[in-house]
Amino acid sequence: MTAARAARSRPATVRGGRSRAAVPTWAKSAFGVAVVAVMLFPLYWMVNASFQTNQQLARPSPHWLPLGGTLNGYRDALSQQGGHLLASLIIAAGATVLTLALAAPAAYALAQLRSPGGRTLLSVLLVVQLVPGIVMANALYQIFASVQILNSALALILADATLAVPFAVLILRAFMTAIPRSLLEAAALDGAGAVRIFWQIVLPISRNALITAGLFAFLFAWGDFLFAATLNLNTTTWKPITLGLYDYIGAGTNITTWNAVMATAVIASLPASLLLTIAQRHIAAGLTNEAVTD
Repeated sequence: MTAARAARSRPATVRGGRSRAAVPTWAKSAFGVAVVAVMLFPLYWMVNASFQTNQQLARPSPHWLPLGGTLNGYRDALSQQGGHLLASLIIAAGATVLTLALAAPAAYALAQLRSPGGRTLLSVLLVVQLVPGIVMANALYQIFASVQILNSALALILADATLAVPFAVLILRAFMTAIPRSLLEAAALDGAGAVRIFWQIVLPISRNALITAGLFAFLFAWGDFLFAATLNLNTTTWKPITLGLYDYIGAGTNITTWNAVMATAVIASLPASLLLTIAQRHIAAGLTNEAVTD
């Protein structure tokens, strides 16, 4: 014990015999705080600008704090972009449900049922992740135009699910592979079929992975711009908030109402922030294959 303490008390050495002093803990903490502050500054400025008046924002040196702030930006954002926010919520929720409905059975089959061609399918799923989004958007445009579902919520839900399903399958399969086969075999001996085992055993155990995959699917759909701009050209009914915000700035008429633009961005970021905060523990467990038996 004495020798170990002496070894820890000696300063670290580098090549050539020179001593290297350890970096103090406070210095590491200060560096970490500085890095986080730099990364979060754009977010802070977005929130700060959303509470300022347009006259304050037009000054050469805007206020660092929303002194004499106003909620007019949020009123304008909700009145002009409220429908787009609702459309994004419906599209993202629909894409999430469809993604999990397709990805969970596929992942279970690849992980536990020894499906023929499973390795080939996994390779295909990995390759699909490398396909540029613009290529998929053009292909989906041709397909959806032929079945006449362009400019609809269904088109955007299917497109966003197409992007999210391969990723969700990979996450769920990695988790379901860790489920003990003895547990599934015991259920089979009790007379449970494959569907019952999947529904009553595999899905409850895979709760963390399902939440993780569902959250990523929701975020994919919520932040999608490419599919929305390609598949939703002639309607404002199902225009998501990403496209609405783009038109809001690009229209030219709102270029001076930056508080409304920033307020729209703040409101659009709230659902993702809330979901990430609420599901943080499940995401950590789902990504690390933690505790498949509760």
